[in-house]
Amino acid sequence: MKRGLALFLAALLTALTLTACGGGGGYSGGSASSAPSASESQTAYDDSGDEWKAEVREFGFDAPADAAGGSPAEPEATTEEPREDRLASAKMVYTASIQAETQDYDACTAALEELVDRLGGYLEYASSDSRGDGSRSASYTVRVPAKEFRGFLKTVGEISHVTSQDQNAENISERYYDTESRLETQKTKMERLQTLLSKAENMEDIIDLENAISETEYQIEQLTGSLRHYDSLVDFATIDVRLREVLRLSTVEEAPPTFGSRLGNAFTDGLRGFGDFLQDVAVYLAYNWTWMVLLALVILLVVKVSKRRQAQRGETFRQSRERTGGSFFKRKKDEPKNPDDKQP
Repeated sequence: MKRGLALFLAALLTALTLTACGGGGGYSGGSASSAPSASESQTAYDDSGDEWKAEVREFGFDAPADAAGGSPAEPEATTEEPREDRLASAKMVYTASIQAETQDYDACTAALEELVDRLGGYLEYASSDSRGDGSRSASYTVRVPAKEFRGFLKTVGEISHVTSQDQNAENISERYYDTESRLETQKTKMERLQTLLSKAENMEDIIDLENAISETEYQIEQLTGSLRHYDSLVDFATIDVRLREVLRLSTVEEAPPTFGSRLGNAFTDGLRGFGDFLQDVAVYLAYNWTWMVLLALVILLVVKVSKRRQAQRGETFRQSRERTGGSFFKRKKDEPKNPDDKQP
């Protein structure tokens, strides 16, 4: 009796041990088999008519819990990336705006265009014009590789006199990776729709699937275009350059410490400004001398006509006075102001 009880307990202990071993290694060794196959996903779609249920099953969102019966174990927290690595994977868009002056316009524009070619960039927009005083100006929209952004700004300051400069750096990583993820989802959806279309037999289902494929193709084209635009902005920095030809470069002077220095600077600046004004007037007259001559002739003609008419009026007045002998004015003077008044 005791021997039979001992054998029964030994068999029960062996069964419990085997059960525990099989339950502990079931998920780690059979994780691949726990996910449904493509045929099971197709069957789920055909049975329920709901495509998203098939997607949920195929991507394994219904994965079994861990051995302890709880939720799947979360990944271990990793150490924070170095700042350089984060910036290396970030999608940065660099832009800048530069206002510059030069006294040698031709040499400066040639050096600027040569700099763009040497850095591997290109001119997205370029224009030039000339003002009435003979000075010239140019506007450029320059695209250079992002890695050459700082070098370009530094070199522009060497070949011209930069009066103002603005820089901007925008991180579009969130938008970029979100668009990329949506594109991958649409591509996966396209593959499934094409697979379902090849197996569809009902005409109504074929029409619905073709409409869904057309809409998915449109979404893929839109998202692909957005990614190409983002890549262009990230790979090439954008710099707007405004170049102006001047006779004298503008300088930024420090505030004078004393009243005498301020007064001396104001006197010097006043003389310089008056000289510049005279030069501008001379250049304006030289540029518009034909109009000035024409205006002077018109004024001279008007003066001559006015004098001639005034002389004719004077002659007419003198002749009429001689004919009347001056009595007309005398009578007018002697007449009373009020006709009812009687003179004595």
